[in-house]
Amino acid sequence: MVAWETSAHADADLVLTSLEYALASREVAPGRLVHHADHGCQYTSIKLTTRLVRAGIQASMGSVGDSFDNALAENLWILIKTEGIRGRVFATRAEANLTLFEYIDGFYNPRRIQKRLGYLSPIEFEEKHYANQATAEPVNLKPRQPALTS
Repeated sequence: MVAWETSAHADADLVLTSLEYALASREVAPGRLVHHADHGCQYTSIKLTTRLVRAGIQASMGSVGDSFDNALAENLWILIKTEGIRGRVFATRAEANLTLFEYIDGFYNPRRIQKRLGYLSPIEFEEKHYANQATAEPVNLKPRQPALTS
């Protein structure tokens, strides 16, 4: 998880705040990022769609009523609830934020290995991805040879 935020309201401002944190934490070239969401009003707002366009981010929305479109996000929320929150009730948002921080930034991202990531944590997987990109040989950069005609 690259960025997260909490709020008393699930509105466009909450999504925009999280998006700004995410954009500030990574260097992504325009046109290389996809923002996938459901059809909630916070994701279809003019505020958010305008910001996505300005940042060169492609918006993607799943089919209405298709839970498989958001399966990865739903899986993450299940893990947060079962491993991080574990049924606790928080007296304050600050208390909840601390628990989320400890789980997401202290455990999930740096230490929770995942089969689908080759038994790496999300941070290890991302580091490996960028290391592989840096050492990869460029492809299709050789000049084309003109076809010989008789």
